[in-house]
Amino acid sequence: QVQLVESGGGLVQPGGSLRLSCAASGSFYRLYGMGWYRQAPGKQRELVAVVARSGDTKYADSVQGRFTISRDNAKNTVDLQMSSLKPEDTATYYCNVELTQRLFDRTNVYWGQGTQVTVSS
Repeated sequence: QVQLVESGGGLVQPGGSLRLSCAASGSFYRLYGMGWYRQAPGKQRELVAVVARSGDTKYADSVQGRFTISRDNAKNTVDLQMSSLKPEDTATYYCNVELTQRLFDRTNVYWGQGTQVTVSS
């Protein structure tokens, strides 16, 4: 089994910062893409940022320049540093990991339970 444990959400004022963390544990062979998605009430889940095992990154246009994604392959963690937060960043944020559980297995995708981020004065 694979577990993704997220932390770091909360309430912050506009212009403030938060850091989200996600740790993967359990039985797996290798982690590949690791990322963050978010879903606001009444909206579809959307990609926020993703980081490849190589360190290459991709961001949603709406967060480019404000958010930074990073990973630690030794610790199996992925972080999202969020700055200059806006009310429209309010959403539940989900960690997403693509991994193989054994050598030569096809990859599978796992989701965290979600952590709430609220940006409000």
